[in-house]
Amino acid sequence: MDIRSVGIVGAGQMGNGIAHVFALSGYDVLLNDISEDGLKKAVATIDKNLERQASRGKISEEDRAGAMGRIKTTLALPELGPCDLIIEAATEREPIKNQIFETLAPHLGAQTILTSNTSSISITRLASRTDRPERFMGFHFMNPVPVMQLVELIRGIATNTDTYDTLLAVVGKLGKTAASAEDYPAFIVNRILIPMINEAVYALYEGVGNVRSIDQALKLGANHPMGPLELADFIGLDTCLAIMNVLHEGLADTKYRPCPLLTKYVEAGWLGRKTQRGFYDYRGEVPVPTR
Repeated sequence: MDIRSVGIVGAGQMGNGIAHVFALSGYDVLLNDISEDGLKKAVATIDKNLERQASRGKISEEDRAGAMGRIKTTLALPELGPCDLIIEAATEREPIKNQIFETLAPHLGAQTILTSNTSSISITRLASRTDRPERFMGFHFMNPVPVMQLVELIRGIATNTDTYDTLLAVVGKLGKTAASAEDYPAFIVNRILIPMINEAVYALYEGVGNVRSIDQALKLGANHPMGPLELADFIGLDTCLAIMNVLHEGLADTKYRPCPLLTKYVEAGWLGRKTQRGFYDYRGEVPVPTR
């Protein structure tokens, strides 16, 4: 199938990044959100990030202008229905995702492919709630989308080969690299990454090290570009906890038990960079460890 138009549900950090890369690659993009302010902020963010790319010579000014011209926004979810490809990039809560697909159902084109950018939820289960499980896939981008090269492609039990091949070709056109994952909790990247972050939180919880020493140890001792607690703040502690809960419930193994300290931070509303406090406090000029 030739994909030309792409509908994106959710204009947050992931959604605006996905819109950015699709528009820059020549696709017509229709970006949806529940908030007009959210849409305006997303478009402003995309414009700023494209301008940064242009100023660094990575794209031309014509590329930037063309990409911005291909992005349209809407508050009306059904307007995405005729798009060739729809990417759900809403919050990591299964009931919300199911509601989105149910709302879209009466308005979808016959050949529309549905995908979810979920980082951990069962693709087979999400697909089963739609009228087209054979044309449903996990399409998991990494954050920040314009920078990160990887896209995880996750087939549900009913996904057909044409759908997979179509999305594989789309990833290539975006200039990114696809990794195929089976439909098991958290797929590949987060199956490995988030338990590592959870273990770092346990090391903090048990007093093995403080925030700064744990992050410094992994940056200098394992050559990680970002320490695990700093990375958790970047991802969002609520997202980390949600993925750990999916792993714990889906695999029934105690090694995936979320650290109580991670739960406590989320309960406090200290979710990382997006709330200005997490394992670091971002309200000053320089991030300061909170433990």
